[in-house]
Amino acid sequence: MNDDIRRILLRVAYDGTAYHGFALLKDDSETIEGHLEEALGSLHGEPVCVIGTSRTDSGVHALGNAVVFDTASSIPAENFPDAINTRLPSDIRVRSAMEVSSDFHPRHTDTIKTYRYAIDNERIADPLRSRYFMHVGYKLDTDRMNEAASPLVGEHDFKSFCSVHTQAKTTVRHITGIKVERNDTEIYITVKGYGFLYNMVRIIAGTLIEAGRGKLDAGDVSRILQAADRSANPAPTAEAKGLTLMDIDFLSLGPA
Repeated sequence: MNDDIRRILLRVAYDGTAYHGFALLKDDSETIEGHLEEALGSLHGEPVCVIGTSRTDSGVHALGNAVVFDTASSIPAENFPDAINTRLPSDIRVRSAMEVSSDFHPRHTDTIKTYRYAIDNERIADPLRSRYFMHVGYKLDTDRMNEAASPLVGEHDFKSFCSVHTQAKTTVRHITGIKVERNDTEIYITVKGYGFLYNMVRIIAGTLIEAGRGKLDAGDVSRILQAADRSANPAPTAEAKGLTLMDIDFLSLGPA
């Protein structure tokens, strides 16, 4: 890379409601990546390509996604958020920026990602939660949900917990932790791991919801996992709006 070119890492937050996911689409649909590239292009006066770490699906939110781009600009890294945010829609924000080494690639670097799935567990849905929570009107037992989550922690073949349309070379993934917590009528499922398959967290959430209503237990989840077949899992894929990418921890983020 040219010595005058710097690589900048941005931490990005967004409300995914109005967007067709993170990744740029050929049909010019509204995407997070598209708006970031448009804003950076406006700032630089020429096209800028961004590389995203996590290509969140349509309707999924983020507080801590990450992208990189290359620039010859002399703007200090810490000033990029203010410069970019004035060019972005109000539901997309760059929260921080830092310079990284020129060979840093966000999708070729080991990470631990943290996702949170939010459930509105009131009998009648709270309209103020409707953009960010999935409503479940029947009472959920969070102790059962935590018990059912335990077989999923560790390295396993998660073929029973991903979309049949996944194009991953392997369906083996490593989850480092799952925690289900209740705060009055709000339930949060937090899932941490080294990587996730297409719809994996939403299917895990759907499975734990079934456990919370008494339809599945830890033994059922273990058998579903061992089957390595999505058709062996009766749980639906939970709604996209309840899912937020909370954080991405780069395990080998070296200095610029």
